[in-house]
Amino acid sequence: MVSERSAVRAGAEVLVASNRGPVSYAVGEDGALGAKRGGGGLVSGLSAIGPDTNAVWVCAALGDGDREAVRRTGGTLAPEDTGGQRVRMLDIPSQVHADAYNGIANSVLWFVHHMLYQTPLEPVFDAGFRQQWGAYETYNRAFARALADEAAEGAAVLVQDYHLALVPGMLRALRPDVRIAHFSHTPWAPPDYFRMLPDEVARQLLEGMLGADQLGFLTHRWADAFTACCAEVTGGTGGTRIGAYGLGADADFLLERSRRADVEERLATLREQIGTGPDGTARKTIVRVDRTELSKNIVRGLLAYRQLLAEEPSWRERVVHIAFAYPSRQDLAVYREYTAAVGRLSEEINSEYGTDTWRPVVLHVKDDFARSLAAYRLADVALVNPIRDGMNLVAKEIPVVSEQGCALVLSREAGAHEELGGHALTVNPYDVSGTARALHEALSMDAGERGERTARLAAAATALPPAQWFLKQLRALRG
Repeated sequence: MVSERSAVRAGAEVLVASNRGPVSYAVGEDGALGAKRGGGGLVSGLSAIGPDTNAVWVCAALGDGDREAVRRTGGTLAPEDTGGQRVRMLDIPSQVHADAYNGIANSVLWFVHHMLYQTPLEPVFDAGFRQQWGAYETYNRAFARALADEAAEGAAVLVQDYHLALVPGMLRALRPDVRIAHFSHTPWAPPDYFRMLPDEVARQLLEGMLGADQLGFLTHRWADAFTACCAEVTGGTGGTRIGAYGLGADADFLLERSRRADVEERLATLREQIGTGPDGTARKTIVRVDRTELSKNIVRGLLAYRQLLAEEPSWRERVVHIAFAYPSRQDLAVYREYTAAVGRLSEEINSEYGTDTWRPVVLHVKDDFARSLAAYRLADVALVNPIRDGMNLVAKEIPVVSEQGCALVLSREAGAHEELGGHALTVNPYDVSGTARALHEALSMDAGERGERTARLAAAATALPPAQWFLKQLRALRG
């Protein structure tokens, strides 16, 4: 008979927990399951620790295809679907997941940390909120129990993001032997804003995270904000270690991927859409690539471009704004309305300034990574102007891929500004006039200065690529 303690020892040595896993499923017309693998820093990180490491990724089933995969497999996914990674997918009841994910994580925690509320009207923390908060607790508890079941004695557990803020404390109660890290991929709100949350909820969030041995943030600014919240709400951070790990761009992957045939095809199409100016030379490009996330500030970026065309008429017919705005969270009404506003403003600019041979804004709303890379290659100016952003990898990726070098117009409220601000043109994201002036300066920059800035931006952007970002945290957790 195998003892409970021996069973614990036989578990995984390294565990990752996140809402979204490395694979998703769809059910075909014939009933067969089709798997689609994703990428990103966590996938690179788990690959970097080597195939001999006993590791497992715990994630949630997000759709009907995922839930069917859990029913067919018991939750332990087939290695051929996951790229050889061991993945346990949790089939949390769909209503619990919806209340936790959309009701709390995306409609409350995201709004608090990005400071998005229109405070005269929202938030309203009523009985409906309390019911959804109960679902968030249930959701986090399911992850904590799964991690406790999967972890070997003394295992390293790396919990990801605001969806799972309560997991460290819950897991600590179940398994005091394991080492726990939590990483926040968002900003952290300053105390005055964070304390809009009901007092008991604010305390529960902080104490949940302080159940970890180690907390990671994308910048020192967000780490300091968390510490300040703890000072006011919990009296301090106790023995939890807090650090900043600035996730960087993967230069090798980006440069290789951006030269593939599908990117070349889209590059040719974009060049045709951009066209040439009155003097026969290629038009300059201002490139932005974002989800239509409220915090990305796409509308003010378009307003700044319109003001540039109004106040600097010499740029008319000589520049094109390539704006990729990929719809995000369209199950929330406020996001649908924002996406529609981006489309309306783009059309207004094209109607006001466009000619038979010049379309001032080239807007694409269908997510296409190859087309995004093609735009990166063409960029003369990169516009990254979020009102608040944990990092913003686009600001780091474009300088790596841009062929002729690009000037980066960067919001001071992007996490990336901590590393890139010295080599970018910094803007206040609310100041449309100031952003228009920065766009003019960026377009007017001579090739030599633009090239020098791009080289410095690329070096800073790739200082901690995804695999090293993950391993640095793992090494720190293991001590």
